[in-house]
This record gives sequence, structure tokens and C-alpha cells, in this order.
Amino acid sequence: MSQTGSQGSYLRHQASGLCIPCTKPGCNRWFKNRSGYTQHMNAKHPIFLHPHAVTQASVPCSPSPALSFDLDFGDANDTDLGPEDPLQPTAQFVGPGDRLYRNYHPLLSARPCDREGNFLPRGTPPPPLSDKASDDWTPYKSRVEFELADYLFTKNQTPMHSIDQLLNIWAASLIEGGSKTTLFPDHRALYKTIDDTPLGDIKWQSFSVKYTGEIPEQGVAPWMTDTYDVWFRDPRNVVNNMLSNPDYAMEIDLQPYREYATENDERQWQDFMSGDWAWSQADKISEDPDTHGSAFVPVILGSDKTTVSVATGQNDYYPLYASIGNVQNTVRRAHRNAVAVVGFLAMPKTTKQHAETPGFRSFRRQIFHSSLSFILKNLKPGMTKPEIVRFGDGHYRRVIYGLGPYIADYEEQVLLACIVRNWCLSHSNDLDEISLLRSRTHADALIEECDFDTLWKEYGLINMLVPFTNDFPRADIHELLAPDLLHQIIKGAYKDHLVTWVEKYLLRTHGKMQANIILDDIDRRIAAVPPFPGLRRFPQGRHFKQWTGDDSKALMKVYLPAIEGHIPLDVVRAFRAFLEFCYLVRRNVITEKSLGEIQDALTRFHHYREIFKTTGTVLTFSLPRQHAMSHYIYLIRLFGAPNGLCSSITESKHIKAVKEPWRRSSRYKALGQMLLTNQRLDKLAASRVDFRTRGMLSGTCLSSILAALEPSDRQCAQPAQTNVEEQTNADQHDPELPSMSRSASASILDPDVSADSEDIDVPMSVLAHVELARTSQGKKRPQSIPALANELHIPDLAELVQQFLTEQLYPNKDPTQIPTGIMDRPRYDGRIRVFHSAASTFFALSDLSGTGGMKREHIRVSPRWRNEYARKDCVFVITDPNVPGMRGMDIAQVLTFFSFRLRGVRYPCAVVRWFNRIGDTPDEDTGMWMVSPSFNGNHAHYAVIHVEAIFRSAHLIPVYGTELLPSLVKSHHVLDIFTLFYVNKYADHHAFEIACVKKLEKETRDFLMNRAQAIRPQMTMLPTDYVGIYQVADIMEAIESTRVNMTDNFNMLFTLSNANTKYAEQGVMLGMAAKEAAAENMTQLQDLRAQIQSVQDKIERTQRWLT
Repeated sequence: MSQTGSQGSYLRHQASGLCIPCTKPGCNRWFKNRSGYTQHMNAKHPIFLHPHAVTQASVPCSPSPALSFDLDFGDANDTDLGPEDPLQPTAQFVGPGDRLYRNYHPLLSARPCDREGNFLPRGTPPPPLSDKASDDWTPYKSRVEFELADYLFTKNQTPMHSIDQLLNIWAASLIEGGSKTTLFPDHRALYKTIDDTPLGDIKWQSFSVKYTGEIPEQGVAPWMTDTYDVWFRDPRNVVNNMLSNPDYAMEIDLQPYREYATENDERQWQDFMSGDWAWSQADKISEDPDTHGSAFVPVILGSDKTTVSVATGQNDYYPLYASIGNVQNTVRRAHRNAVAVVGFLAMPKTTKQHAETPGFRSFRRQIFHSSLSFILKNLKPGMTKPEIVRFGDGHYRRVIYGLGPYIADYEEQVLLACIVRNWCLSHSNDLDEISLLRSRTHADALIEECDFDTLWKEYGLINMLVPFTNDFPRADIHELLAPDLLHQIIKGAYKDHLVTWVEKYLLRTHGKMQANIILDDIDRRIAAVPPFPGLRRFPQGRHFKQWTGDDSKALMKVYLPAIEGHIPLDVVRAFRAFLEFCYLVRRNVITEKSLGEIQDALTRFHHYREIFKTTGTVLTFSLPRQHAMSHYIYLIRLFGAPNGLCSSITESKHIKAVKEPWRRSSRYKALGQMLLTNQRLDKLAASRVDFRTRGMLSGTCLSSILAALEPSDRQCAQPAQTNVEEQTNADQHDPELPSMSRSASASILDPDVSADSEDIDVPMSVLAHVELARTSQGKKRPQSIPALANELHIPDLAELVQQFLTEQLYPNKDPTQIPTGIMDRPRYDGRIRVFHSAASTFFALSDLSGTGGMKREHIRVSPRWRNEYARKDCVFVITDPNVPGMRGMDIAQVLTFFSFRLRGVRYPCAVVRWFNRIGDTPDEDTGMWMVSPSFNGNHAHYAVIHVEAIFRSAHLIPVYGTELLPSLVKSHHVLDIFTLFYVNKYADHHAFEIACVKKLEKETRDFLMNRAQAIRPQMTMLPTDYVGIYQVADIMEAIESTRVNMTDNFNMLFTLSNANTKYAEQGVMLGMAAKEAAAENMTQLQDLRAQIQSVQDKIERTQRWLT
């Protein structure tokens, strides 16, 4: 049965009779095959098993899931199976709180064995990973030599002549200091030591290909006589190195599994082995009893042409990458040696005269498939007969290889599937119809029965090509084409389609002159967006020639608010639906509920995009990349979350594997030098993992040397300490934030962006944590509350600090026991320390983050950011931990960070200006929440809060309206000029989750409650006149009486707000006179808004107080 829709069956089985019965008493179900049987047992008769506790500290925890039964493996295991059915999958709880459970494949169970493949009894500890001594640095003489070689070659990429100069200076200093030995004499010795490393040593090989068909006697095309070299290294060895890497031994899935929520049995997809394809492959493999107990290892491939230099001529390369489906998505996305270059494919070229001939095009396709088949041939024996491989946890296991998904863009997917361009990759029909799923069996049958023209025109097949997957068991290229978020969604459907269509619509509707004016205004709006951690800037708008994937991603985050007001609402809604689709499929964990949300977003997008056709902007939606969106639900079920198979993984790998090695080469016959560079990088990476596993890289290089010295020598060898005052002054310009293991994101290039956002390679311990910078601003900023009040122009700052301290010191007191008089409240008149930044560390697995899912961003508050203008970031503040998402948070702009000590307790604080949410739901057109500045009377609403009440940064974008934005308005003006803002939920995936969450997970709710208790919940939002009110009936009556007029008041507010925005914009253009007029109007508006807000605040906060 083939798939005919999103709800159809997505696994194809050969028809057969009902031959397998359910073995559970009272169940009379029969099944055609084992897959159907296991799905039934999984859903109807699961067995739950808690992981076994390890009682011996010396026994490492194996990543293999425990089984509730033992399989009969012949002589290797004579344990009685007991009453349980060996075909039934084991259900095992995973994660904290037993909120999830997994059903693991019962037959491909990844059981540990010895070197000969004999299965070991359960609980047998693995042999040591290495039998080398803890001081064996072979082939290096010491840690100093290794660290130096790794730094010069890997981290600094020092040229050869610079290495020689540095080593010469170093040797002179050592000899002068009385040492009789030196380090490497020159770069040749350093390179030779790296080359002598046995770890990670996989030699490069090559083969040549050439045309072997009929050659005409005259007019021979050059490509027919040329020879093309293909370089590769054994992918089997590369895969084995990945499996044996202890660096991610605990982040690898050894069995196919299906994951469910314990509460409602809702299934979810995350890493690759959670998909149905891996389970289906395991079913096929386990039909051979000799494979039982083995581990299935899918080999994921990817290739993509890349250009290293345009200015110096033709410098294109065609790298082939390999990974394994067992590693978790976060590991593959962070690389960590889980993605390796295994080949450089040939790129045949010829003269323009012959470049478009059918013969050359066919030869170029054939050389691609034949090269892949040859490179992968050493994996083929292990696809049917288990091989013995050592894993990173120290155990040996039997493994069965298989060809997994292929990561490629659409052009290369067409080449892989041997189909005609502009045809659907999944269905054997054009893009306007849904028909039978493509398959190897169906394609072979069509090729057998149909002629060339019929195949080309009616089925989109090229019969002259044979996919390389036909040479391998269980491999069907039509099932192995992975979803590609980067090229299909971000670059394709978004930038190439929707953004281009907006420009075409404006040209068609307004004419060229007016359209250009509007497009310039859109550029100004994009450039005026306030800064945000991780957000690329567009200071000149979006009109530049060379677009990268990062540029497209950045534009997605800010484009919708910029075009609103210039385009019809249906276009806005189409963009909203498309963006929500993108962010939903980008989630790291996708549930069955998420699949419904994805389908809903796709349906809305298909509905609202029709405006582009009705206005004549486009004639058809038969576009391959946009059509691919309809297959994402099917592909998620097969392969898990798409972010683990995106072509951005291979594109970012280009930098380390191709572009940087090319820059280090002499440019003459560069490929050979690039191969050698990659080999040396692999050796150094393998050595570092080995040394770290043996505990030889703890501390720094200097600290390890000092620890080995005698105490008297250690004191003499201590390095000179930097003057504390000098260090403090140096840090004030760009204060260093709390130290933590960091690794800069490869996709962030802007200095401002890289300074504001970092990926943290540490395990997840909290959902979020905020900490002030380590260094304060000293005497450059105020050092007392009155001085800070003068600088910030907040006369009642001392009272706000009093109110803050009252709530901190009396968190659980009855309101009648809390001091209400100003003189009775706790006061602070001492010294304060002012900071320009704080760091928020939070769990954001769907975003670019460290392997533990942790991300750190810097919240900046500086009066002169980069010595130019003031920067005051906005934040999410937790105000009600019991309410999910935005409903439990408020938006505030941080005016400054400061800290002080009172009664031995340090209080890290922030002075903030509040924003009020507009309504109880997001805007229905854009899907974003709206906020406006809060006022108390005629003054802005300020508060002092604990920094732990801050969740993370928030990104506000003005509601620009329909008026043109003056060119004088810059990004640092908008938070002061505009009075209505969107809370940008598209700023990143974590912000999207905050805006979309409707129900708190228990873990999240507990975290928020614990944090609220730890920081003594902030009550600064509650006016003091609420204290002592206990007459519930009177309060509720007041609430009901004021609620009637709220709708009319807010309608008036919106009208005046838009008018005020227009006046403020004109004020920028027309000078001080217009500014004064706008200011007078703003004062009147603020009075009205303050009255309305006062009522709303009383309603909302009193309700919170009562609950």
C-alpha cells in the first residue's frame, strides 16, 4: 500500500497472509509481519522496566538500555528466556521523573560481547579503554609538546615559517634559562610527530575514472579522453572510529526505539534512532537469526559542492561526508568528530560547446553514482554479516551497517534519485498531484515496461542511470532523501519565493517608483530593529548580492514586522503560517501534537498564499522546494527531528574540512595538501580524546607542570600576577562574564553577535540562570543609590529599593505584619556596584547550542555601547510561575544592573522599566504578543527586581504602522520613540516556545516555583494601597464594574497610540517645534493610558493576589 496523504501508511510492506498471532492471553489479533506485531505489543501490552542501578563505582554506566528478557543466542547465552515473549519490545523509563518511556527493538539489542563475538553475561564490566600508562604521551615527549602542536596546527593554524620563528625564539629562551632540552626544532619535526600518531590514522586513497563508451572518429569531446581522480578513505574505518570515540559514548543510541509520554502515551520523535525507518530496517535485518543481539549502525551520507575562492580562478571542490545515525542530533550538529569527510568526488568539466550535450550530462551523473558505489564497497559485507567493533564505552559489540539518509539540496537529490528536475522526489507524479510513493521496485518495473519518453514525461524518471544504492542491501534511494531545512525551507521557500514575491507584488501594485520607496522603507525598518543576542544586523537593509544561509535565517526573524502595513493582511498571515511551520519542524523534540500543529500551519499557509496568485504576482505554486513542505510530517515519522539531518551540518563542515585547509595550502595542487591537513587534524583530535579519557588533560598545561614541582621550586616558578586594579580597569571596557566552558558558534560571524551569544558545552543542570558580570564599573558609574537615581532620572529610586528589600526580607509574612511606613521599611544607604551586563544561561535545545542543550546570552546595559550610543536590552521577567509562557511573564527594559550587601547577604539587582501586555492573546495576524510602556500617572513605571527574576533576553520590534520611517531613526532610538511593540517570537526558537507554550511541563513548573521561592517573589508590581484589602466581595465587585469599559478605553488607546507614533516620527524630521507638539500630545495620551492601566493593573494584580 502506497502513501496517498499525510494520514496514510508510511511503511510499505509486501502483501502476505495473517501468520503471526498475539501471544498475550485473551488477545486474538493476528498480523502479517513482525513489524505489525511489535507495534501492537508496543501499544497494547508494554512492559515497563526501570534502569538497573550500578552498585560498583568502578563499573562505567553503559549506554546500552537494559532488557527485561534474554534472547536465545545459542551457546553464547544459555539463560532461560522465562515467560516473556522475545518478540515483545521492552518499555523502559527515561529522563527525570519517569515522564517518558521507550520501547526498544527486542532483537537488535546491541548486547556486549568479547573480541570473538561471544555475548557476555549482563553486568560484565568492559575492558579498559587503554592499557597505556597515565604519563604516556607517545608520540609526544610531554603534555607541553602535545598542547603546543595542537595549538599551532589546530587552533591557531600557524604558517610553517611562523612556526619556525616561534620555535627558534622559544629554544633560545629555554637555553638561556639553563635547559638542556628544547621542544620541536622546526615545523618539519612538529609535523612528523603528528604524522607518527597512530590514533585516527585513516589513509587517503584514490582511483581514476574515465569515459569507456564509444568514441567518434572525428570531433571528439575533451571529456571523453580525460581522466578524473577521486580521493577517499575507507568509510568503514571512519565509522568504526566514530563508534569507538569515548567523547560521546553517553550520547549515542545503540537500538532503534519509540518514545512515548507516560501521562498520555503520546509518541514523540527526537534523535534519528527514534524514527520508524530505523525500526523497519531492524525488522528486516532481524529476519536473519545470526543478527540477533547486534547493533544497527546507519551510515548517513552528505555531499555538497563548495567554492573556496572566486578571485583566483576555478576552485570548486565536491566533498563527501559521513556520519552515523546512532549519535544524537546535538552531537551531529556540534560535529565533535561525529561528521567526517570521507571523499572528494570528481567534477568533470568540458568546453562550453559540449557542456550541455546529453552525453556529457549522462556521463557526469554516472560518474557520481559509480564513485559513491566504489567508495562505500567496504561497508557492504558488514550489511549482512555482523562485524565486531569496539564502542566508546569500552565494550565490543556485533554491528550491522546500513545506508541511511542522504543529506543534499534539491539539485543533488534529483541527481541521487535519477529523476527529472521539477518533479516530486517522493511521488511518481508532478508537483500538482499526489500519487504512489516512489520506490526502487516501482522504478525498476516502470523502466522494464516503458520507453524513454514515457518515463521522462509521465513519471519523471531517467532510465539511463542506476542509483548507487542498488548495489547495497536494503537500500532504496527514494526512501533515503532527508528533509533539508536550509535549502528547501529557509533559502528556497522563504528567501527565493516569499521575499521575492513581496517585491513583485509591490511592483505590480504600486509601480516601480512607489515600490522602490516602500522597499527602501522596509530596509530602514529592518535596519532600525533593536539589537538582540545572536541576531545578525542589517545596517543597510537586505539588498546585497551574496546571500548565505545565516543571512536568510536572520532575515526570517525580523522581516514580518517590517513589511506589515505595506502589504495585505493575507500576505502577513501567509508569512506567519510559514514561519510557524519553520519553527515547529525545527524543534528538537516533535510530538504527535506538534505534528498536528505543523499540519495546521501548512494548511493555513496554503490558504493564505493564494493572494499571490489572485493578484497576479505568481502563476503557479508548483515549486519543488515549497512542495517539499507537504512531506515533512512523513519524513519526521521516518527519521526523527529534521534538525539532525539538515544540510547546514555539511555546509558548516566545509569550513574545517575544505575552506580552512585550502587557505593553509600553497594553492598549487592544493587538494593533496588539504587531504594531509585533514588527516593531521583527525590525528590531533583523536589524541586529545585519548589523553582526556586517560585523565591527562586536567587543569591547564602550566598548572600540571607546577603541580609536579617541589614546593620550593613551585613558588619560584609562579607566573607574575596581573595588578588587580589594572585588570579591573581593563575589564571595564568589555567586562568578562561568568566563566564557563564555551565554544563560539560557527554560524555567528558578526563581532557584536558573537559577543552576545555563546553555546555552552556543559550538561543541563537548570532551565535558566542569570548572573551579573564578574567585574563592575567602579568609579566610572555611580556608587550610591542617590547618585544612580540622578543618573537614571528616577527620583523615587530609593523608595523602589526599599520596596525591593521589604519583599526580600518579608517574603512569607502576613501583609499586616509588613512595615508600611517609609521610615519603618528597611533602607540601604551604602555603596553599590554598577554592572554593564549579565549572563543568562538557559536550556534551548532547538537552538544552536552546546551538546548539553545549554545556551548563554549576554544582556547588555551600557550608556555608551561600543563608544557610540546607549544600549538597554529588554528581558522576560517571571511574574507568575504557575502560568505558562507569556501569560506568566512580563516584559521589561533593563536600565542598569547593580548589587549591594546588606546584613551579610549580596543582592544582585536590576532597575527596570515595565511594559504592559496588550490583551490576553497574541495578535491574530502576526502571531506575536504586543506590549506598550507602562506608566504610573504621568511617569514611567519603574521597579527594582532581583536578577534571578529575569528569565532571558526579550526582543521588541516596533509596530511600524503604515507611515514611512524617517531615515534619522536608528536602532537605538526605537525603544524611546514608539509606544507599541511586538514581542518577537521569531528571534530564536526558545523565544518561539515561550510565546507558544500553553501548558507547563511538570519539570518546568517545578523549576519556576523553586526559583520564585529562592528569590522571594517580587511584589513590586503590586501597589502599596492593595495591602490590607481582604474584602473579596468588594474587590470582585470593583473588578466587574470596571471591566465593562475596558474595551472602549483600549480602542481609544490604540487610536491615540498610532497618532502619537506618527507625531513622534514627524518630530524627528521637522525639528524641535514639531517635537514639542508631539510631546504635548504624548502627555495627554499618557494621562489616558495611565488611567486605563491603573484599572487594568488593579484587576490583574488583585486577581493574582487573591489566588
